[in-house]
Amino acid sequence: MAGETNRLELVGIGSMVLDRMHRTRRVLAANEKGLLDAVEESPEPSGPVKTCIGGVLLNQLGWASLFGLRAGLFGRQADDETGRILRAAMKRCGIETHLDLTGSASSLAEIFIDAEGERAIYMAAGATAETTPEHVRSDHAEFIARGDRLTTEVSQLPLDSTLAALQLAHESGLSTVVDLDILPSDAVAGLGDRETLDAVLGEADLLKPTALAARELFSEIDALDDLVVALRDRYGSETVVMTDGARGSLLCDDSGTRWIPAYRASSVVDSTGAGDAFLGGLLAGEALGLALDEAAKLGNACGAACVERVGAFPDDAKALRARVVELYDGVTPGDDRWRTLTETGTTEEVPGAAGRRVLDVASRELAALAERHDGVSIQAAAELIEAAEATGNRVHVTGVGKPEHVAHYAASLLASTGTPTTFLHATESLHGSLGQIVPGDVVIAISNSGTTSECLLAVEAIRGYGGRVIAVTGGLTSPLAEAADVTLDAGVKEEGGPLGLAPRASVAAEILVLAALGAVLQDRRGLDREEYAARHPAGALGKQARGS
Repeated sequence: MAGETNRLELVGIGSMVLDRMHRTRRVLAANEKGLLDAVEESPEPSGPVKTCIGGVLLNQLGWASLFGLRAGLFGRQADDETGRILRAAMKRCGIETHLDLTGSASSLAEIFIDAEGERAIYMAAGATAETTPEHVRSDHAEFIARGDRLTTEVSQLPLDSTLAALQLAHESGLSTVVDLDILPSDAVAGLGDRETLDAVLGEADLLKPTALAARELFSEIDALDDLVVALRDRYGSETVVMTDGARGSLLCDDSGTRWIPAYRASSVVDSTGAGDAFLGGLLAGEALGLALDEAAKLGNACGAACVERVGAFPDDAKALRARVVELYDGVTPGDDRWRTLTETGTTEEVPGAAGRRVLDVASRELAALAERHDGVSIQAAAELIEAAEATGNRVHVTGVGKPEHVAHYAASLLASTGTPTTFLHATESLHGSLGQIVPGDVVIAISNSGTTSECLLAVEAIRGYGGRVIAVTGGLTSPLAEAADVTLDAGVKEEGGPLGLAPRASVAAEILVLAALGAVLQDRRGLDREEYAARHPAGALGKQARGS
């Protein structure tokens, strides 16, 4: 199942955070003051603050994708600068995203690291804490079903939303992973209630608690070996894993309990995210075909490589992967990706993987667009154009940036299928080209956001000159949509591509919505093969229309 192109080996929901790292000589107690040092001294002093990618869930997926796992992250984020930085990092790592960007703010954390590499973390969960069970079920069920395994956490995500994701995963046949990253008392105080927390832990096929969290659950038990057994017995997990710094990782499953010794880090610079790196490595190892003990060794190697640097997210993939391979002395995974990754240092498991991801994103976005369209708005646009033509008026298409190229195509397509149409240059329309139109003409204005200033100025001038406007946009409540007589939905949630910024899926959506409008106009006017051929006196299409 994981070999299918559309499958994801690991999907996750939880914290994705921009970490602001600070170096201090010791973590302060209440009412104390202290000085901040440079976060890093080499190769050059970095100053008192360093911004890094982080978050329990995002760190996990980053370390898992380091070894070629097809990973995806879903949930809620904000369309702010922090969110854009986080999404760009996910794209660089090859993590597919399925995100609702309507959150109030993307997550931030202030992290203070002492001289021994230990840290204190203060988190602002933002959009992650605003995720609801209804949001998980209505927006992300299909994305979850594409996975082989789901990983989530008790850290920033509300417990009822975490539970909804786990239940959907089990309904779709996925195995589940839960990282209990904060104290149960803090989870109950900030994320939900004790009953829901217990239900979340009970849905975990693999449970990874921190030692502090486990001890709070079983205050009468001191030994970690006994704690993992108690956790497994109470919550029914197939596997319980726990990390304990330099001692290594502790496993508990049907084979009993055993310690997997840690690898020795060259130095402990920052312990932030070491447990996340461990779990990402363990999940990668299992997906690559390793038994649990060997996968835990790979996780231990990831944890050791993580603490040798500031920050938890593996943003220097090639160097970190090489360091993990250097530390790891276990069984070599049988998956061909291990050989490819260690020999070539690439995370692309197939040629052109980034391109294939673009096609996957575009196909999903276009399918969602087709489902949203009921034909009403397209028919309304066609009727507006027909009414203009009935009074001798004509059609023009305009746009700025990439939509300008779409406008050229749309004008050509409409003209070739029976609707005489010309391209209108948006900025030139403000410098005399507005005379190209006359009152009553229809102008189709294209803008993905609906907020492009040059396009809005042109539309304002067109309306003032007596023109009618059809908007083609993803911004259905944007100024462009508000100014239009008819609005055609061409919205996408994701563009695809390494950064997720360059217009890709949105351009395809705009083209196909305009192609759909052209098809309605062609059908309503009854354009036949003879008339089509007359518009194509040369070329293969003309010959095909003439049957020659």
